[in-house]
Amino acid sequence: MINTIVKTEFTFPEQTKLYKGKVRDVYTINKDTLIMIATDRISAFDHVLPKGIPFKGQVLNQIASKFLKATTDIVPNWLEATPDPSVSIGKRCEPFKVEMVIRGYLTGHAWREYRDGKRMLCGVSMPDGMKENDKFPMPILTPTTKADVGHDEDISREEILAQGLVSEQDYLQLENYTKALFARGTEMAAERGLILVDTKYEFGTDNGGVITLIDEIHTPDSSRYFYKDGYQQSQDRGEKQKQLSKEFVRQWLIENGFQGKEGQSIPFMSDEFVASVSERYIELFEHITGEKFVKQEVKDVLKRVEQNILNYLAYKIS
Repeated sequence: MINTIVKTEFTFPEQTKLYKGKVRDVYTINKDTLIMIATDRISAFDHVLPKGIPFKGQVLNQIASKFLKATTDIVPNWLEATPDPSVSIGKRCEPFKVEMVIRGYLTGHAWREYRDGKRMLCGVSMPDGMKENDKFPMPILTPTTKADVGHDEDISREEILAQGLVSEQDYLQLENYTKALFARGTEMAAERGLILVDTKYEFGTDNGGVITLIDEIHTPDSSRYFYKDGYQQSQDRGEKQKQLSKEFVRQWLIENGFQGKEGQSIPFMSDEFVASVSERYIELFEHITGEKFVKQEVKDVLKRVEQNILNYLAYKIS
């Protein structure tokens, strides 16, 4: 098995904090700089699966970097440098306690709610008579709470404002940024023959109080993509859409009896399954970027990552 990044235990100069998320390990330097390492861990239903996915972190980091750089005219973002294919470094921001989810199509969580008879999601109504993967008349905003542990929960704009999670002025700006980013992502996907189905954005405020886009955007972990070619034919025939996203992993888990519920066990991940997931991530990279994916040297991947970060920090200090 290829050497994957499933765990990091670095100590960097002036390091003040280490946060380990489901996928990313985030090191804080001097309380104002973040080193974000995209590991090869994969999560679903709020559980980290037992095996790493080869090159997944590199895929996520390079796609996110590309889209962050392509949207700086819409909203400021946190990114300053990518010293390693699996690493991004940028300014620390104070995150808002909500994630902005936007959906152009009825799929995933929205479809499962709709299938069960619900026609309201996060305070937004969904039209009757829709089929799985149909396009909404207009994209809908379905924010979630940003939980430190456990599940993120659906929440409406009204509940966000009532609970004081975000001020009304800031929330309206978050909505505007979300719609503009989704429109840009949709355009860029269409140029590559893809449909950006849905995605999520996270925002925070920098030291000056400026709303800033943080974390990853438009990656297969935060977004779903369909192939544009054949989409309508598949809908007309009632066939499944081939997805370039993490949804196929969720479906595999569901088919094997796991949805993160009490008493359920994560199914065995064969080497063949792990390789197929890696191939899907690489496929998305090449489709969405239009670039050939170049596999980086992973013989001693942790040493490579650490050295590239140290070189950058030394250069920044000098």
